[in-house]
Amino acid sequence: MDSNNNHNSSVLEQTLQDGKLLRLLNCLIVAHLRDSNHTQAASAVALATMTPLNTEAPPNKLIELVAKGLAAENNDVFGGFSSFALDSSVNGTAAHGSIPAPRTTVVDFSAVHDTKGASKIFSKHETRHISEHKNVARCARFSPDGKFVATGSADLSIKLFEVAKIKQTMLPDSREGSVRPIIRTFYDHLQPINDLDFHPQNSILISGAKDHTIRFFDYSKTVAKRAFKVIQDTHNVRSVSFHPSGDFVLAGTDHPIPHLYDINTFHCYVSANVLESNANGAINQVRYSSTGGMYVTASKDGSVKLWDGVTASCVRSIGGAHGTAEATSANFTKDQRFVLSCGKDSSVKLWEIGTGRLVKQYVGATHTQLRCQAVFSDTEEFVLCIDEPSNEIVIWDALTAEKVARWPSNHNGAPRWLDHSPTEAAFISCGTDRSIRFWKETL
Repeated sequence: MDSNNNHNSSVLEQTLQDGKLLRLLNCLIVAHLRDSNHTQAASAVALATMTPLNTEAPPNKLIELVAKGLAAENNDVFGGFSSFALDSSVNGTAAHGSIPAPRTTVVDFSAVHDTKGASKIFSKHETRHISEHKNVARCARFSPDGKFVATGSADLSIKLFEVAKIKQTMLPDSREGSVRPIIRTFYDHLQPINDLDFHPQNSILISGAKDHTIRFFDYSKTVAKRAFKVIQDTHNVRSVSFHPSGDFVLAGTDHPIPHLYDINTFHCYVSANVLESNANGAINQVRYSSTGGMYVTASKDGSVKLWDGVTASCVRSIGGAHGTAEATSANFTKDQRFVLSCGKDSSVKLWEIGTGRLVKQYVGATHTQLRCQAVFSDTEEFVLCIDEPSNEIVIWDALTAEKVARWPSNHNGAPRWLDHSPTEAAFISCGTDRSIRFWKETL
């Protein structure tokens, strides 16, 4: 009798545990759909499973748990580029793949909209000229793990640097020329390079250029100078962005609709659902969100558009985000709730994705000529951009929108491009004077 009771008790306990797990799963699904802007789908799941629509869950928790589960199951990093057998090292240095955790919790801009009080102090940085191109340095990009940074130029070359080696050259006892931070130089484009991106898991760097191509470079190979794969587009490729899985690439071109490529088949997909189209809607920048659930475009017509990462349909268009001036950049916050945009109207703006509402405006830097971008620091506590007339780098407290620093860029002429490391207090600047400068926090 006792054994039956024990058996029934354990079955009941298991049923309760299963029910609790199922409720948690439903909560995570609803929260993920809601926070990814799939309101209709979130409502449908909430109704079918009797889950509150306003259920709380940490940002991207479902994605994080799925990734961990897949990694445990496969005992390997999941996703992407399975058709290419790649070495796991570059000159003995481990290729990226394991991305470090952020140094601090990212800023929750939804917590306080009209923030008062003291702004944070942006730490002092030291800077060093690390190389130069033979023509204008047009773009720069850090790898997701912050171990590498690449620059692209109007001289048709791409330079790849190892960040650890750059830091070695900045040590007080470093002898000039004793360490060479450039580990690869690629030449394969026929016209100036507009943008770069790193594969999220493997040793692959892509570039988009005015020659209408996206080129794939394998930097695990020490002697390769040319691309091992090429996507031929129909337009000038202004911007490129890898999907977090590594299986897809977005191209922003002179065409007003982003081009989505499957990198294994090279098939191109173009959305048929666009809220509005403009003859001057060429895309200056396209970027995926951290989970790939959305992507954002900044266009020459001044608009910022949000796109569904699954259906490739435009779900929100912020027309005239920068008036009649070009929108030159747009990037998601790490929690995917906001977008930071920059324009040739000399403004930097933070938009709430769910409502399309302007939340913050960062003023005091003039940029009307160059296709510059505004970027967050790695912790999202600060925003950085260029002031063209004074040739300075301007830094704001991201939450209070107060200007906290103006630094001489040390370039001869305003830098064309800034990119901040995703993992540490370091950034890179490059521009019309052809030079590349690395900046890191002074400890």
